[in-house]
Amino acid sequence: MKIGMIGLGKMGANMTERLLESGHQVVAYDLSEEARQAAAGKGAETASSLAELAGKLSPPRAAWVMVPAGDPTNETIAELAEHFSPGDVIVDGGNSNYKEAVPTAERLASEGIGFVDAGTSGGVVGRTEGYCLMVGGTKEAVAVVEPALLSLAPEGGYAHVGPVGAGHFVKMVHNGIEYGLMQAYAEGFEIMRAAEEFSLDLHEIASIWRYGSVVRSWLLELIERATRAGAGLDQIAPVVVDSGEGRWTAHEALDRAVPAPVISTAVYTRFASRDRDSYAAKLLAAMRNQFGGHAVVLADGKEGMATATPRDEGA
Repeated sequence: MKIGMIGLGKMGANMTERLLESGHQVVAYDLSEEARQAAAGKGAETASSLAELAGKLSPPRAAWVMVPAGDPTNETIAELAEHFSPGDVIVDGGNSNYKEAVPTAERLASEGIGFVDAGTSGGVVGRTEGYCLMVGGTKEAVAVVEPALLSLAPEGGYAHVGPVGAGHFVKMVHNGIEYGLMQAYAEGFEIMRAAEEFSLDLHEIASIWRYGSVVRSWLLELIERATRAGAGLDQIAPVVVDSGEGRWTAHEALDRAVPAPVISTAVYTRFASRDRDSYAAKLLAAMRNQFGGHAVVLADGKEGMATATPRDEGA
């Protein structure tokens, strides 16, 4: 099929290449001329505007939007819709909030344009390994873009999971689970690192766990790479950002009264990693100092003594 790809970042560019390798025709657009030229070098037809992209597609036209979630995605879809006609389909393949999918679909439906929300997982290796696709939308809209979906996904890695919004909802929960898994791995390796009496080779452990272990996974493979000698792990600051979907999952758990302590804690831990001057940590240290006489670490790195008469307490 012929499909438009809007947004040629790491994911969009790799998806474009995978589609081309599968025999599809791709009309590629990005604000960056350099990105467009790179796509052209891979065999894509390029467009310098959304209007031009729409003009180079044939009815029923289909375009995949792969730009940052929020305003960039919403504005792109709104502008693209101005150049699309009834029967055409727009796919939102980014990490958009599922709650935005239904109103977006309703606006497009008023113009006869179909909308598909495609939760997309695969990262930078998706071009060769394929992308897991969790798709929401009407059967009619999904059918228009299904040839591309089947090419982008590895065998067994694509499903039409439900109506509009379902695709991004499932991807949101997917990312929440990812937060919890990553946190568990990180904590486990931190515990082993602290067991200095054993002089454990963490890279070796990560390596053997990949074979036969019940905790083997792609994430573990990434840990194995990160712990190799010379991989540069020691150059990485202990600050962990979040894309938003972990906190969205935690919010959903609260709204639906579903206990999700692992995912929620993983999100909070990422927040804590960014605070190099944690007021809460200072208060914790001060309280321990005052009720138990525990030493505190002062700003100059030295240990300080009790600041109040201690009581016989632990913690």
